[in-house]
Parts: sequence; structure tokens; C-alpha cells
Amino acid sequence: METKVIYFTVNGRPEQAEFPVDCPAQDVKDLFRSAAEAGPHDILKLYNPKGNIINISPSLEPNSPNLCYKLEVVAADCNSELLGAELAGALGFDLSSMEKRLQGLEKKILIEAGETPAVVYEMKKQVDSFREKLESVEHLSWLGLFKDLSEGTHKPSPFYHKRTLHKTREECEHVREKFLHMSSLEVSEEVRQYLKTPTFDNWQWEDAEIMVLLQVMYTDLDFIPTFNIEPEVLQQFLFEIYRRYNNIPFHNFKHCFCVTQMMYGLIWLTDLRSKMDSIDLLIMLTSAVCHDLDHTGYNNAYQINAQTELALRYNDISPLENHHCAVAFEILERTESNIFRNLSTDQYKRIREGIIKCILATDMSRHNEVLNKFKSILPVFDFTNKDHRDVVRLQSIVEIWKHLYIYLLLLFVQLMTILIKVSDISNEARPMEVAEPWLDCLLQEFFNQSDVEKLEGLPVTPFMDRDKVTKPSSQTGFIRFVLLPLFIELANLFPCLEQHIIDPVRKALDYYTKMEKALETEQQNRAQSENAAKSKEAAGGRQDSQTDAGPDTSEPESQLT
Repeated sequence: METKVIYFTVNGRPEQAEFPVDCPAQDVKDLFRSAAEAGPHDILKLYNPKGNIINISPSLEPNSPNLCYKLEVVAADCNSELLGAELAGALGFDLSSMEKRLQGLEKKILIEAGETPAVVYEMKKQVDSFREKLESVEHLSWLGLFKDLSEGTHKPSPFYHKRTLHKTREECEHVREKFLHMSSLEVSEEVRQYLKTPTFDNWQWEDAEIMVLLQVMYTDLDFIPTFNIEPEVLQQFLFEIYRRYNNIPFHNFKHCFCVTQMMYGLIWLTDLRSKMDSIDLLIMLTSAVCHDLDHTGYNNAYQINAQTELALRYNDISPLENHHCAVAFEILERTESNIFRNLSTDQYKRIREGIIKCILATDMSRHNEVLNKFKSILPVFDFTNKDHRDVVRLQSIVEIWKHLYIYLLLLFVQLMTILIKVSDISNEARPMEVAEPWLDCLLQEFFNQSDVEKLEGLPVTPFMDRDKVTKPSSQTGFIRFVLLPLFIELANLFPCLEQHIIDPVRKALDYYTKMEKALETEQQNRAQSENAAKSKEAAGGRQDSQTDAGPDTSEPESQLT
């Protein structure tokens, strides 16, 4: 039987795992979980030598001892029972010293008795039997890792239309149970810091784990104590959010997480905690979580042209974004999932207004309007400008403060809408291996819409037409005329973002520009080859017809006739 050998380290100690190439995925996960001495709901991740997370599955690439993988428990239950060396340490003794002591006693008995007593053999036999039982008894195989990407793809199923649009009850309950088991896990500091960066790879986290990470965001921004949010209410809120995102290629729960994670990263990178009220940060993060709730995979142009229920309900004015807001506040209307239920009426009103403004700003038809408003107020604002803080030398102190307060309020409102817009379309600011699969998902959703538009006799959205749009052409114009101008304006206010979001987007533009040129060259070469083949075929046809006709023996007509 052909087997694979995987070399890895756990807490610095070398390990190796050997399993058949056709080994079930769950058995492989059990093997690694056992090696890490992890609890049943702890979250494990395997890192390759480059530091990238890779999937624990039978398709793992064999490696060598010199190129070890690293296995880590990135989220663990601190209240769970300790295992192995941890248990020994907690009980106040060292396993290695105990082993040496036992070996010494055994040697002493052997010297004094002349042979090893039968009772020692019996005890050793019982220990070996117990060890074998621990390693092989079936009921201990609860040591499982949930993720299975053995198909070797990051993207949602290309047959998403064969699934129900809305998640089934069974699907939701399965994820809910996992999440509740994981919700008390203590996420490692390494992952907490990684979560604050635009390079975070969403593809290696399953839905229940993503909810744990969202919970971490609310916790690490101190929203729980500041706004008196009960943990069980936050968990119910996050579950309802998960439930109300649909099974579509792009605008799904993972997209919700990516937008929220980028917003979270921007808050930390720009140190907004020292510049804005906590309630504004809560508005921005929650808006990101809710911004595409119950999206069906068809944009506003389709909704309006097809005269859908949403378009009729909202009079063709941002039908999707209005619907996302409505669904968000449906969830917040329920006491058990209302994370704002302990706030005052004024606080709730401010949050509701803020969330509505932020989500409505994600309508791309309003892109230029939102960007121009931000640009108009940006030139006179500088967080480091002393005149915005030190006004004691000015004569009309009260009047100046009043105008400054109104100005800052306007700026923060515009800043909040710009931040959610940047977060919403920020995939190209991520590493290419994270961003490119998202583009594939987006095109899948776009092409599906254009196919439906053609079938229903509706105007076909130009940038969604599979007969006219290519992967690179869909990005070059979008990056050049939408992404970069937006990101540059934000970086003008926060220069520290240049390296985090501007540089990666410029690299993405270069990447797709080269791809577009290569595709054009390929098409030109193909066209030339086809034309050459046609010319050759036509020339051959003429020669054949002349050969078939034979020599012309007819006499020429008389010029006098």
C-alpha cells in the first residue's frame, strides 16, 4: 500500500505522520490533532516553510525533515483539561525527571534481586496496553479538524446553482453547533495580530472559525465592556448574520468576513481608536458585517430592469443596499440577537443612522458622489494640524470650536463611508493568491447575471457579458479608474496606508495589464494562424478545381460574331 510521510513540528518538537494516500480526510485530521494533543473543538492550522497556512488533508504534499511543516493550535479552550506534559507541569512535576527516577529504581531492583520481578513486567504490560488503547480506541477519534479542501480549490462550488439559495436548517445548525463549541476558545496572539493585517488569508478558515474571528474583533476593540454586549447575544447576532448570507459565488459570508476584516485592519493601521469615538468604530465594523445581507447575486441594474420586488419596494433607489439595511435591523429587532439592546435611545439612534449611511454608500452607482464629497472636505483637514486642536490663541474660541466640531463631524461621516467603500472593494490590496480566487468568484456571479439577462430579454450589463469580458480586462480599468483614485485619497489622509493598500493594488494592475497584453497577443497569433489556414485552404481549393476541370480545348469565339 502506497503511503505518504509528512514531517512537521509541534511546539518545537519534531514529529512525522505516515498514512495511506487514499486515507480518509477525517483520519488524517485526527492524526494531526492527536499529535498536537488538542481538544475536540480547538482550531489547528498547518504552516508550510514559507509561513503560509495549508490544508490538512490527504492531498498534503510529502516533504523532508529539512522542510518541516509547523502545526499550531491557534485557538484553544483555556479551561479544558490539560494533556501530557502540560498536565504534568500543572501538577508540579517534570515527566523527564520522573522517567529517570523510575529507570533508577528499576536498575536498583535488578541489582538487588538479580532479575526483574514479575510484578514489574506486569505493570509494564499494563502501561503498554493502556498506551495502545489511548492511541487506537475508536471513541477517542473525536480529535478532528473540520476543514476539508481535498478537492484542491479555494473557490465555492461552480455548481452553486444546484444548492439552495438560502442555507438549509441542517446546514445552519451544523455550523452553529461548531461555533458555540469554539466560541470560548482563546485565539493565539499570533493570529490576533495577523487578523489586523490586509494580508490575511480567508480561504483557510471555515465558517464556524470565521465567526470566532469576528467575535475576536468585537472583543479586541473593547466593544463588549464599552457597550455592555453580552457574549451570548453577540454569538447569536453573528450566527444570524451567517444564516442570512446566501449560497452564491461572491457576495457570501466569506465576502462579509473579508470586508469586515479589512475594516478591522484599517482601524488598527490608522490608529483610529485614538482619533474617533468608540461608537463610530462600532458603527463601521457592524456596517461591514451587515453590508451585503441576503444578496441574491444580481446587482441593482438587474433589479431595476427586471422590476423585481426589491426595486418596486425601494422605488429603484439602491434597492439592494436598502434591503441589506432592512435585514440587518430585522436581526437587531430580536432581543436575543440585538447587540445594541443595552444602549440608550440616543446611542441606538446614532448607530442606526450611521449604519444606514455606511451601507447605502456601498452602492457603486454613488461611487463618484461619495468620493467627491470626501475630496472636497479632505484638503483642509489634517489630523496633525495644530490649528485643529490648539485654538486658545484665537479670539472667538466658542465660535471656532463650534465650526470645528461641525467640520470634524462632517469629516468623520465622510471618512466612515470612504472606509467601508475601500473595505468593500479591497480584494486587490491582498496577496495575489488570496485576491485572484475572489476575482474568479466575482466573474462567475457576473456571467451568471448576464446569461439570465440575455434569457429574459433585458439589457445586458456590459462588464458582465461573458462574450466580451476577460479576466484581465475586467480588472485593469476598474483598478485604474475606481480603486486607485479611491485608495489614494484615503492614503492622502493616512500616509501609512501607502505600503499596505496602494503598493499591492499597483502590483495587481501590472499583473493584469501584462495578462491582458499576453491574451491580446495570443488572440492576434490565433487569428493570423486561422487566416493563414483559410488562405491555404482556399488556394488548395482553386488548384483542385482547375485540376478537375482539365485542359481547356474549346476554340475561342470569333471576334466577328
